[in-house]
Amino acid sequence: MTLLGFDTSMPVTSACVIPRRGDPVCSPVPDADRLRGAPEHSAELLPLAAALLERAGSGWDDVRAIAVGVGPGTFTGLRIGVATARGLAQALGVPLHPVSSLEALAAGLAAGAPPGRSLLPLIDAKRHQVFASLYRTGGPLLYEWGPLALGRDELLARVGQLAEPPLAAGDWALESRKHLEAAGIVVPAPDSGLHAVSALQICRLGEVVEPVAPEQVNPVYVRVPDAEITRSARLDNPGGEDHL
Repeated sequence: MTLLGFDTSMPVTSACVIPRRGDPVCSPVPDADRLRGAPEHSAELLPLAAALLERAGSGWDDVRAIAVGVGPGTFTGLRIGVATARGLAQALGVPLHPVSSLEALAAGLAAGAPPGRSLLPLIDAKRHQVFASLYRTGGPLLYEWGPLALGRDELLARVGQLAEPPLAAGDWALESRKHLEAAGIVVPAPDSGLHAVSALQICRLGEVVEPVAPEQVNPVYVRVPDAEITRSARLDNPGGEDHL
């Protein structure tokens, strides 16, 4: 079957097509600067998916399943990605496979890691927090904890309890590399290609995740979205200033 997968948890849009025959066709690995850029998911996602399908020698009618990264990550990005996946799955009548964006990030790290190594995927949560989970290399990835929204000190305290410093990747890992490496955490080079969620990993994980009815697939926000905090503040303080 032709499998389409994509992720919009970070500023960069990542997509991949695995055709029924032939090699996967994926969007290029973004450089570190692109991970710090402005997201353009609404303009990029569908044209990117269509272009990859064409490169793979496929069309929309050939898609037999969709895998989507459900976060955690940026609120607007996840909303666009999940809504697009739900709409496509319903329109095409194909199954939809939700995948943790953090697990996909960890799966990319695992490819070059020895057995039993701890993996720490980190996605910028803004508001001085990071979305984090901990995995360990095995056959399939071994889940330890998360996803959590943590402050830097909370994260370092948790990691300090591990027997061995983990490998860490993600946009937040790049932003906080100095603090992470001071704590003994290993952060791959910015140009390693490991700091963005790989849509190929979204596809691979999606192949072993049970499909879910499109209307039941929702973003994993972990914490209350900023928009809801703002709305609550206005309700609690009508006519006043927002204090976030």
